Amino acid sequence: MGHPKFARPKYDTPPHPWKADRIEEEHAIKSNHGLKNMTEIWKAKSALRRIRGQAMKLIGRVDTSEGHYSREKDALLTSLNRKGLISNDAILDDILSLSAEDILNRRLQAQVYYKGLACSMKQARQLVTHGQICIGDQKVTIPSYPVNRDEEEMIRYHPRSKLNDENHVIRQTILGVRESAEYADEEVDPEFSQAEASNVNESAEEAPKAEDTVVDGGDA
Repeated sequence: MGHPKFARPKYDTPPHPWKADRIEEEHAIKSNHGLKNMTEIWKAKSALRRIRGQAMKLIGRVDTSEGHYSREKDALLTSLNRKGLISNDAILDDILSLSAEDILNRRLQAQVYYKGLACSMKQARQLVTHGQICIGDQKVTIPSYPVNRDEEEMIRYHPRSKLNDENHVIRQTILGVRESAEYADEEVDPEFSQAEASNVNESAEEAPKAEDTVVDGGDA
């Protein structure tokens, strides 16, 4: 049971610490999502296991069209839809196709990047932790904050942030990335040459960081 004074861990660590395939996968996820450590991945995987466990329990029932299990199924689908993990017309089987990255994509850090408020995932994390992002009128400084569907359109720069100035160096960098993007109807070669990959990496390194350009924008 544990001591009631101390909270129990809400995530499970890997059963074997030295699995090369798992380590490589987690390092790739950590890099793609700009995470601080592996713990954030383990939390997402633990949450995914709980969700899948609920879905599999309901799938195993003979009849979930009425009674208690029907209400439990509707509640699960509604909850996951509100969290932005599944669509409105999703069924229980769709829950089993979710991945840990689907959960990581609902983090405030990822949503800030996807909305074009930052140049990279790591910069999105910096903006959140430095108090430059708010949801509605509420400043949120937790990168792992789960954003639901109702809050997606409410994500913006803090009213007192210098990033509201379109001439800010970060805003200009983001604008330049948007303008340089080319959308063509013709088929595009999906393979990157080594030279193209090097150019992309150099551009990413030259992009300004929030810690260098934003110091005193938001509230303490």
